[in-house]
Amino acid sequence: MTKNFCNRTRREFLWQAGGGFTGLAMAGMLDKSFLNGQETTADGSARWQNPRWQNPLASKPPHFAPKAKSVIFLFMYGGPSHMDTFDYKPAMIGMDNKTIEVKTFGRGGHKNTGRIVEPRWKFKQHGACGKWVSELFPNVATCVDDIAFLHSMTADSPIHGSAMLQMNSGKIQSGSPCLGSWVNYGLGSENENMPGFVVMLDGSGGPISGPKNWASGYMPATYQGVVIRSEGTAILDLKRPDAMSDPAQRRMLDSLRTYNESHEMAHPGNSQLAARIASYELAYKMQSTAPETVDLSQESEETKKLYGVDKKSTRYFGRQCLMARRLVERGVRFIQIYSGGAHNDSNWDAHGDLVANHTKHAGETDQPVAALLKDLKQRGLLDETLVVWGGEFGRQPTAEYAEGTGRDHNAYGFTMWMAGGGIKGGMSFGKTDELGAEAVEDRLHVRRVHATILHQLGLDPNQLAYFYGGLDQRLVGVKDTQPIHQIIA
Repeated sequence: MTKNFCNRTRREFLWQAGGGFTGLAMAGMLDKSFLNGQETTADGSARWQNPRWQNPLASKPPHFAPKAKSVIFLFMYGGPSHMDTFDYKPAMIGMDNKTIEVKTFGRGGHKNTGRIVEPRWKFKQHGACGKWVSELFPNVATCVDDIAFLHSMTADSPIHGSAMLQMNSGKIQSGSPCLGSWVNYGLGSENENMPGFVVMLDGSGGPISGPKNWASGYMPATYQGVVIRSEGTAILDLKRPDAMSDPAQRRMLDSLRTYNESHEMAHPGNSQLAARIASYELAYKMQSTAPETVDLSQESEETKKLYGVDKKSTRYFGRQCLMARRLVERGVRFIQIYSGGAHNDSNWDAHGDLVANHTKHAGETDQPVAALLKDLKQRGLLDETLVVWGGEFGRQPTAEYAEGTGRDHNAYGFTMWMAGGGIKGGMSFGKTDELGAEAVEDRLHVRRVHATILHQLGLDPNQLAYFYGGLDQRLVGVKDTQPIHQIIA
């Protein structure tokens, strides 16, 4: 150190030493609130504006009057085939195995030609709107007058991992908060005994990339999704040795709270202890609340039969959809249910036998999804609950291999749908070409769906921001992104 100091020139010494003195002068000239405002609390608010710690999940007012209070996102992991489900393509009939020129891009790369795989299920018109629906979904077909179908969806990646991250977080790279986290951050939770963002996974396992799909990214962990199981222990790893599970520990918690309140009066802004106590309190409350939520014995046999809980094929997803309705009733803001887990035919990723794959997954979900819509409507909850259905992308009209019916991934055009929560029913918006290879009319990017969800919850998608990395980060990105006004009632 001495040698380095001695090697410095007099000019360097004066320059480096003087930098600190000019900084002191600058600090004296700046307003006190400027420097205090550089230190922020965990929820992003400045300590000088909010000297006492506040629960980040406390209920917050929306930007404007909302049309929905909760969201249920039914995620069909793997990518269901739109031309075999809800996007009727009569032009493909009679073209089976015909090789044509068509541009596609999937896991097999870019291709300019392909062998047509004709839709394997017949379509019929349903409802007053006359919507064409595949015989794969006979139960959902009875609900079309309450559904807005989005037939021109596009995404930036045809690869599962990055496409799922984009559908969940708006970006194809990991590290950003998911949609449920943004809702938690923007509105807080109406139920202090339950998390505001709940995730339910398929019985075969979680999706590719796992917890990244319900992570809070650069936001505090308070906003991340909590995985709830539909059977057995509702929330894993909830109990811990000091989880305040007996009267003696409760008395200790009360003492800590009293100490914290007096400590805050003496040292405003020191909120670490309060945040820690709040997390323990939530864990304590969930120990008793979560098991009651998954206890379906309180439901009538008629209701459980409606959801297909009495049948092996629909039992698992049916229980989850019924739990989603119970969670909505208990004020949970955002619920996400995954159909499909792990890899290959454990999800909707039909690279091999399309008929076997989609018959299995549609058979597991069709009745429970329709039951959820009908049950919410019958209870007067559909108007304030936004239900979203879709996967991370769709599938191509052509075969992936020289033989078989498997379809590769398609991010150029696919279908999603929304129902309830102020969305117009009995309508279709956007179109893909006559083969379903690409969106050609009223193209919709994933961020438009995110903007619509936030808008229906009373949040301006272009104003909801979280300061991180020197920027006001937004779910929908830096560009102005409008909700899909055409489907909003």
